[in-house]
Amino acid sequence: MGLLDLFRRRPQERAGFHLYGAAVAAARDPALYARIGAPDTTAGRFELVCLHAGLVIRRLRALRSAEADALAQAVFDAMFADMDLTLREMGVGDLSVGKKVKTLWEGFHGRAEAYGAALDAGEESALAAALARNVWAGAAPPEGAAEALAAHARAFAARLEALDLPALAAGRLAA
Repeated sequence: MGLLDLFRRRPQERAGFHLYGAAVAAARDPALYARIGAPDTTAGRFELVCLHAGLVIRRLRALRSAEADALAQAVFDAMFADMDLTLREMGVGDLSVGKKVKTLWEGFHGRAEAYGAALDAGEESALAAALARNVWAGAAPPEGAAEALAAHARAFAARLEALDLPALAAGRLAA
């Protein structure tokens, strides 16, 4: 590996950033906050980004190919590059950014596992409970909000399942 290899972009990097951007756009849907009642706070927005990005990564991993796995990793890398930048913009000191990003990474991983397991098992109540616990941070969600967000997550996952690798590699989350 030469010095110039350090500056080369990986083939999936651009698509990973586009997919992550599309997941963030889905997480910023005003209806999630106004109609469903997700908290419009930094923590609430992070939770919805985790949900949507986690579902994108889940779909890519389900495709079971080296290219899809590389793209899933690129989405993950884009997400945590964005988290690093966001923390710095929020004024978090350089010495603690790494620790905070690691904490966010661990939280994301746990959430993605819980949401994926509930979706795989078809356990609507488990998905709603996990979303209530994470999105509303232990506070009681508005009546029916967790169930509505779980229905949104199932619909988003179903839309993703209709997409093949070329569509996802093009950075699209809609057919």
